[in-house]
Amino acid sequence: MAGPPQGYRDVPEADRKKAQAFFDRGNAVANTGNFDYAISLYIEGFNLDPENVEAHQALRDISMKRKASGLKAAGMMAVMKERARRFKDERDAMLSAEKFLAMDPGNTDHMVNLLTNAQKGGYYDTVMWIGPILLKANADGKNELSKFQTLKDVYIALHQWKRATEAAQFSAACKPDDIELAREVRELSARQTMDEGNYEKGGNFRDSVKDMEGQKRLMLQDTDVRTEDQMSMLIREAEAEWKNDPEEPGKLMKYVDVLVKTENPEHENRAIELLESAYDRTKQFRFRLRVGEIRMRQLSRLERSMRERVVKNREDKALLADYKAFIKEKAEEELREYTLAAENYPTQLDYQYQVARRLFELERYGEAIPVFQNARRDPKFRTQASLDLGRAFLEAGFVDEAVDTLKGLIDEYQIKGDDKSIEMTYWYGRSLEEKGDKQAASKAYSQVAQWNFNYRDVQARIKHMRKQPTT
Repeated sequence: MAGPPQGYRDVPEADRKKAQAFFDRGNAVANTGNFDYAISLYIEGFNLDPENVEAHQALRDISMKRKASGLKAAGMMAVMKERARRFKDERDAMLSAEKFLAMDPGNTDHMVNLLTNAQKGGYYDTVMWIGPILLKANADGKNELSKFQTLKDVYIALHQWKRATEAAQFSAACKPDDIELAREVRELSARQTMDEGNYEKGGNFRDSVKDMEGQKRLMLQDTDVRTEDQMSMLIREAEAEWKNDPEEPGKLMKYVDVLVKTENPEHENRAIELLESAYDRTKQFRFRLRVGEIRMRQLSRLERSMRERVVKNREDKALLADYKAFIKEKAEEELREYTLAAENYPTQLDYQYQVARRLFELERYGEAIPVFQNARRDPKFRTQASLDLGRAFLEAGFVDEAVDTLKGLIDEYQIKGDDKSIEMTYWYGRSLEEKGDKQAASKAYSQVAQWNFNYRDVQARIKHMRKQPTT
């Protein structure tokens, strides 16, 4: 494992332990509803340990509860007065931004100040925590190019090429005709392929300065080839660490991750039990979210097993019927999990998209339409969500809306002849055929056939169209 980029500032173990006392006290105070005092306690803790990512997230959870309680953000005069003072160092400036962000959790200006000062101060794990929050908040809000660019530059400085590429893609989406922004996306994407950053491989910067034995254990945890003895050793070690400090979320999640990697239902159920207990105790939804992820992985594993049996026993009608019934039950369970996640994280549109996909699978097309419309506001899902939206319109009987949606998507999509363009053109043809425009439908199918002659049933549809009198 390579070391962190130059400038990383590790925190001594003694300071981390001292800081934890402030975080624990802050959490207890927040549970009484005294949110502002809780914020001040967390900031005091960050003065000692600015790199405790679990504490940063816990403070953000508290800030959301504070906002929900009706408490207001700090006034503009207070913010201006704070910005005018002389900060002692980057950490002081970073914590000032975090304090105001805790009182106004959607403020992207505070997020940018936190991000940039954390990077300048060498607090790189904090950068990696706030970065995705800023990306989503900016994408869901004003969609400011400058903030995507700032995020990209910070990630480049930390050699986080995958995240830098993602930020650059959001920048390019702000100005689709900007040649320089498009070039930057290509260059960063190429660099990502050549040299993935350590953080994206599952560790963090604090991990990267640990001793070699610890690095070997991390590599063992990440490998896909594990013996039973190796996994038993990892489970025992993770369990021992957690039992030594059972209130530390990071150690709990490490223990959970090791249990889940076994893909053993007994270990997975133990992980679920631990997570549900943590959720009941703290009411932090991230624990409940992880429960849902594990359950959905179990369902996917079962689905693969059932599908293999169906393929091997194609004449078994009862088995096929059971499989179809299970697919529906799986989609319903996934819908419940993603709906819960979307309710708790309303700005994370990936959960909205997954909700819409399950509604579509369950043939609840009318319900899926507005959720797809919301999800496509996220640039990452815009193309696929628009395609799915067009199909949902078609299935729901809104044929004109399907035609217009798919036509707009085809005009907007710049690549021609790839799998995505073939799919959207095929469904555009299906919509035109349903509308009764046989000539236009035949032309769309012809284009699909020229790209991929064996795509779906396009050959049969072309022949059928050409037998019909045009209108």
